[in-house]
Amino acid sequence: MPHATPLPKSAEQGADAARIEQALLRHAAQTERRATFCPSEVARALSGTHPDQWGPLMIPLRRVAVAMAQSGRLVIYRKGKPADPNNFKGVYRLGPACID
Repeated sequence: MPHATPLPKSAEQGADAARIEQALLRHAAQTERRATFCPSEVARALSGTHPDQWGPLMIPLRRVAVAMAQSGRLVIYRKGKPADPNNFKGVYRLGPACID
């Protein structure tokens, strides 16, 4: 799992979008070409030594992932297929934009 700089203990109050974006880009770059990853992996890496604080990162992480998918820098997957970043629900995975 890629390592990210842990967020401060106040991470549950909202994470810095730029920091989340950098973590997502690092994780996507380290993912195999045809592989996807769970956004919770990035949230857990960002929470560092505070394992109980990754959950609150999921909402800001999703917002950043949607913005990145809209700009073509990341792909959101549902049930193994690319999803419309403007209209998807439920469990999702992420992948680098270079996945065919």
